[in-house]
Order: sequence, then structure tokens, then C-alpha cells
Amino acid sequence: MISKNDISESELTMMIESGVDIDLALSILNNYNDGLIGRTAPVIPKAVPLIDGDQILDLRNPVEFTFTDRQLSAFRQRFPQQASVLKPGERSIGIEKLKKIGISLFSYYSYGFLNGGSATSYADTKKNKGFNPDLFDLYEETFNRMASLAKGQPKGVTAAFIQPDGSPGPSYMELKLRSLLIYSEKSSSKIPFFQMTSVSNNDSVQSALAQYSNSPWLKALAKKLDHPIWKGLSGIQPMICAYSHSREGDKKNIFRGSDPEKAVIIPLPGGHGQSFRVLKDTFIELYNRGIRFISLGNIDNLGYTADPLSLAILALKGNPAGFDFSFKTAVDVKGGILIKDESDNLNCVDLGVGISKDEAAAMERRGEKILFNCATGLFDLSWLMDNIDYIIEKLPLRFSDQNKDAGLYSQAEQVTWEVIAMIDKPLIFGIDKYKRFLAAKMLLENLLTSGLKLDDPAFPGGTSEGSLKDTGRKLYEGMQYLLTHEYGLTLKEGKWLPREE
Repeated sequence: MISKNDISESELTMMIESGVDIDLALSILNNYNDGLIGRTAPVIPKAVPLIDGDQILDLRNPVEFTFTDRQLSAFRQRFPQQASVLKPGERSIGIEKLKKIGISLFSYYSYGFLNGGSATSYADTKKNKGFNPDLFDLYEETFNRMASLAKGQPKGVTAAFIQPDGSPGPSYMELKLRSLLIYSEKSSSKIPFFQMTSVSNNDSVQSALAQYSNSPWLKALAKKLDHPIWKGLSGIQPMICAYSHSREGDKKNIFRGSDPEKAVIIPLPGGHGQSFRVLKDTFIELYNRGIRFISLGNIDNLGYTADPLSLAILALKGNPAGFDFSFKTAVDVKGGILIKDESDNLNCVDLGVGISKDEAAAMERRGEKILFNCATGLFDLSWLMDNIDYIIEKLPLRFSDQNKDAGLYSQAEQVTWEVIAMIDKPLIFGIDKYKRFLAAKMLLENLLTSGLKLDDPAFPGGTSEGSLKDTGRKLYEGMQYLLTHEYGLTLKEGKWLPREE
């Protein structure tokens, strides 16, 4: 067993200064070496599941959903006020009524986002150029200007889109909080938010939130509703450290760099799957406040907003959790896909970690439609509280070998959405990507979604369905829809502005 006594004083100092949770980092290391964690076998995809109308639902253009008498009875007992709109014997419920029920359930709901990422990698020139060199060349001037504003900043405080006149739009956090204010007004309830930050960006995030009381995107609505939406709950994710590469043998140690004369400790996040551990106390506090449903998603997804339809369906069906999935497109290159594993359980496996990109490509060549994880989860908080310790203990931890400038090392990560395999009958919401999943893992995607130079003759590729230009147009149309319908903005003289102005 490796303990603090095996780490030099200077290394311990490096760990502390870089925000490494030393006890957690050593626990991961020793538990791996003892065979207790990190040995989860790769998930073997048996099949790509189809929408069945029971557990996997198509939410793109629904008319109504049907529920069992048992489900309706349980819902009436748990939420009698919200169930009052249902007629006796009514089993098939139309979409508008479901949305009305969902809005009334917002008094039991809290919205959360994962805000731990830095925009440095997001705005990295090499990474963005690698996505599409020709598109990068077309966007280069705007890219360099926006990258200079984003680098070193938490991603959540960077511009969520580029205005038509070329200026930065509001930040991701401002848009998220604005949408919550809009739904708070519709539901006559003050919807709270929570987040997971990291030791590296929490101070910057909190500083930005403190200034949002004067944000033009929030100030008027917050004052009207007497709801200081920027006052939320935060859990801070610690760093762990890099471990030795698999070439060094099965037993791992702390990676100390490739120079034997000078030890370098590399602080790394342990993946968004640590959110269950980091946010456990937050969930307890929300539950004690009367919250019974929470959603969790990535800060950089413009399509991730509070959704009354999925909330109503989850509450009426009584399932433990529901997750958004969309049909994979050309720009979906990072994240997870929905599969059935060898035990016929639904699972979400990460491209490049849980499943190779070659295998995913082979699935597509076979004509299988891949449902791509939107990194959005909706949980019944009562169920989550009953199972949180089990999730923290059993959520798979995966090690991946890295070859970076610092040398060869391995990184340990937990993927949030592998929790799907730990849930009995999770709901899968098949959604319209262009309304619910506009994520930007790279700044280049942000510029594409913002509609930059879509009509330029130099735009790369053709115009056929599935081309980069076709995808770009759909992303841009989706963004316009969201800014109008979810974020309450209107286009005035070349800029998106709050509707109340």
C-alpha cells in the first residue's frame, strides 16, 4: 500500500498547491492495485436498441403518451395537486397537458450543471484545427479573437454564441439562469440551481455569479420575480493525479514526470462521474428543502434547459431517472452512445474509452442508427438519495493511457452517464438534437452553431444532407429556436437581446 510516507515533502506540496485531494488520489491508486476498482471489463455492445415506446421514447414530434392505471394512481397519491388536471379514467395524455403538469412540478425541481471545465482546451488552436482544417481557416480571424477572451477562463463564463454582428453573446451561465427565471415565472415557483465546479475554477465562477446581479440578461426578470437566481448551491470537485502508464506494469504508482531528476505531479480531474460524490451534500440539502426531482447536464449544451415534458413523463411513469439521447451526427465525436450490453441491459459507453471509435463506425456502416448521449440526466431525487452511496462506490472507474508532452501516463476517470447501467428501467428520451443538444466541445463548434459564414463560397464541403454545411445550418436554426423559445431573446438590429428590453 502506498501512503503519504512514500511521497516526498516537495511532492506533497505540489499536490496541495494544485488542488489534489491526496487521500482520494491514494485511495484510487491503492484500490486499483488491490483489484477493487478500475478493473471493470470493457462493455461489449450486443446491439443498438430501438425506440420501443415503453422505455425508449420518441420525444421529437409526439402527440400523446399513455400511462397505466397503476402509474396514474401512484402519481395522484404522490402529487395530488398536479394530478388534479387529469380526468377520471384518463390514460392517454396529450402533450400540452403533459407540459402543463411538468410546469406545475417545477415547484419540486432543481436544475444543475457541470461547470468544472476550463476553456483552455476548448479554445486550443491545434485541437480545433484538427476538427476541420478548412473550416478553421475560414473562421481563423474570429476564432483567434474569441479564443483570446476564453483561454484560462471557466467555460461557463465564456460566450455561449456569437452575435450576428460578431460580438460575444451572453455567457453559458447567464443563458442557463435566464431560462430558469423564465420557467420560474411560468410556474410561479423559484426554481433553484446547483452546480459542480472545480478547485481550479470555483473562485472565477463565484466571482462571475456575484456580478450577475447587474447582468442585462438577468437583472430585470430577477427583480420582477424577487428571485436572485445567481445564488445557487455549489460542490467543488478536487483534483486527483496522473498515474503510471500501463507499460510500467500492472501495479500503478503516482506519475512523477519523465525526467528522473525532477519530479512533476500532474493534477487531473477524475471525470464528471465524480459529481455524485461531490454533490452528495447538495442533494441532501435540496431534498430537505422539498425538492424531489433534479436534472444534471453540461454547461456547454445550449439545448440543455429545464424540460416540463420529460419531467411530467418521468413523474407519471415513476421510473428512477431519464436521459436525453439524440441520433448521432457528423459533429458528435466525443461522448457516449446507447447500447444493449451482453446482459441485455441498457448502457452508455464512451467513445474511445468504453467502446472504440472503430467499433462505433462499424455499427454505422452496418446501418445501425446510433443514439448519442446528450449528457443530460433527470433524476427522481428520492431514488437518488436511496442509492447515492451505491453509485459512488460502484460507478465504473476507467484508466486510459495518455501520451502527452509530460510523458506517458494513465488517467483515471468516472463517466457520469455509465450510471444508466446501474438503474432498473431508466427512461431514454429520444430527442431532436437541434433543439436539445447543441453542445460545443470546441470553439469551432460554437462558431458553426452561431451560423458564422454559412453562406460564404469558401465554406468547406458540399451542400448535401449530412454535409458540414447542412449540419451547420441545422445547428444555427436550432440555436435561433432556443434563443427565441427557451431563453426569451429577440433579434433586434443584428443582436439577440432580452425580450423585455
